[in-house]
Amino acid sequence: MATAQNFYELYRRSSIGGALTDTLDDLITQNNIDPQLAMKVLANFDRAIAEVLQDKVRSRLTFKASLDTYRFCDEVWTFQLKNVNFKMENGGQIVGADRVKIVSCTAKPTGTAA
Repeated sequence: MATAQNFYELYRRSSIGGALTDTLDDLITQNNIDPQLAMKVLANFDRAIAEVLQDKVRSRLTFKASLDTYRFCDEVWTFQLKNVNFKMENGGQIVGADRVKIVSCTAKPTGTAA
């Protein structure tokens, strides 16, 4: 029997995750799907996005910024940066942002099988 693996829900707050959540909310409101199905879709999204980012993304970047605040709570690091400059490893153009929040978690959620 296969065991269910938990995945972080961080990417639900991304632009694509937010769009998915809004669409599922609309479908529930219109009685087109049950809330239980929406939860299954979101769990599948959590799994799929984590797997794709781990397996397919090979690009690296460097960044330079001013550290505004940082936190470590429940095995999760949170960094809030100001005046951030990103540069891709292939020497591409520098992209800037006024503020960036980085959330860093362990590779597997606590309590899951290795």
